[in-house]
Amino acid sequence: MQEAGDQQQQAGVRFRPASVMLSEDKSNDASEITSDLADETISMLWEMKMNKRNEKPDLPNTVTELVTEDGCKLYIIGTAHFSDDSKRDVAKVIQEVQPDVVVVELCQYRVAMLRMDEKTLLKEAKEINLEKIQQAIKQNGVMSGLMQILLLKVSAHITEQLGMAPGGEFREAFKEASKVPFCKFHLGDRPITVTFKRAIAALSWWQKVKLAWGLCFLNDPISKDDVEKCKQKDLLEQMMSELIGEFPDLHRTIVSERDIFLTFMLKQAAKQIELPHISKNVHGQLVPSVVVGVVGMGHVAGIEKLWNRHLNVQEIMSVPPPSFSSKAIKFVLKATIFGLLSYACYRVGKRTAHLIFSMPSVQYYIQKLAE
Repeated sequence: MQEAGDQQQQAGVRFRPASVMLSEDKSNDASEITSDLADETISMLWEMKMNKRNEKPDLPNTVTELVTEDGCKLYIIGTAHFSDDSKRDVAKVIQEVQPDVVVVELCQYRVAMLRMDEKTLLKEAKEINLEKIQQAIKQNGVMSGLMQILLLKVSAHITEQLGMAPGGEFREAFKEASKVPFCKFHLGDRPITVTFKRAIAALSWWQKVKLAWGLCFLNDPISKDDVEKCKQKDLLEQMMSELIGEFPDLHRTIVSERDIFLTFMLKQAAKQIELPHISKNVHGQLVPSVVVGVVGMGHVAGIEKLWNRHLNVQEIMSVPPPSFSSKAIKFVLKATIFGLLSYACYRVGKRTAHLIFSMPSVQYYIQKLAE
């Protein structure tokens, strides 16, 4: 008996108790059952999505449909950023077409608005405080940061007039996309820091002054009817024409270049997708995707025009060096602020001046001005 055991050991045979083997068999069976259940769940969710998807959806007149060479469909929803109707359009389209991807006109610097509630956003949009100014200058530099603050002032004016926070259509898209099985959510806009820096660099000294002056004193009353008119393409084209006439370089950087970037991101999203592992027989199969794009109405015409073109986004992502006029303005601004600070110190006395300069916010701005 001992000899047989020795022979088995020499041959490399290892015997395990029957209880261990039984336990492993049960474990394997449980794994197979779990895998089968997962496949069934995925299959059920996919089937539910396909059953809900309307191949011939009843679309609002703000939607433009585009198709790729491999059969992928893109539904672009042109929106007005302060519109309840736009929110309803977004919800309707996503529910009708059950997309595989939803792309919105946001970048990583503005994504926080998707998770904030309407009340908080309304309060945030109305207020322009020191923290917002500090953040804008930190992200974009002094000149671009100040221009961003002026644009925030315009947004705050519209918010106050309408009692509505901006970006409601993007939050609606985020909410509805989360209800669709296997739906991805993409940010499709160029980073706002790049846009502001390129916009400021494109303007002459006089254009910067003129734009800043216009934004500072922009306080015309705005109604919800005025906002809804922004969804009419003919009216929007007229407004764009006026903007091109006065600030053509600004239109190029803020609208035309972002048309290119948005189109590029939408084309990246509108590609064939791999079917989920719904069964052992169906795996790795590619099918045309369905994509919903949520963008401002002012970008729709540009996206349509660029859809079948080869696009290079590298050249619109670079930030040109500041011009001589920008450097001169920056120098004058620094000299003026330092002069005012020196005069203030002289007037208030040494102790008060020391107290003011010890404040973190004041130290931050002095540091930024010294750069």
